[in-house]
Amino acid sequence: MKSYSKKITVQESDLDDLNHVNNIRYIEWIQDISKEHWQATVPEPELENYIWVVRHHDITYYGAALLGQKLEIKTNIEKWHGALSQRKVTITNIKNNKVLVSAVTEWCLLNPVNNRPTRVPTDIAALFID
Repeated sequence: MKSYSKKITVQESDLDDLNHVNNIRYIEWIQDISKEHWQATVPEPELENYIWVVRHHDITYYGAALLGQKLEIKTNIEKWHGALSQRKVTITNIKNNKVLVSAVTEWCLLNPVNNRPTRVPTDIAALFID
């Protein structure tokens, strides 16, 4: 599957009381990269035809990110089934290439008119395959 990534630098506003990145911030980054991947891949007119909502997050923390560290956030869709999509996200410290966070999130595609689950169209899913 095609991957999407971006690089960020840990800011003071990302930190918690222990001076490392707050767990909630990691979740925000996971959601942000997922949305950015969708918006960068799907043609603009199609974007308003669908809404994605999180069904389940499974997150493993391997280490802490600290102020000023440069991170790479990378995502790809691992599989599709009906209205569901399973997306993997890794957050890596660029300096030492150490994975700090690994997450698998299950997303559900909704019809924006009635907010009901809708099958991922084959042509849309194909955009995410190498």
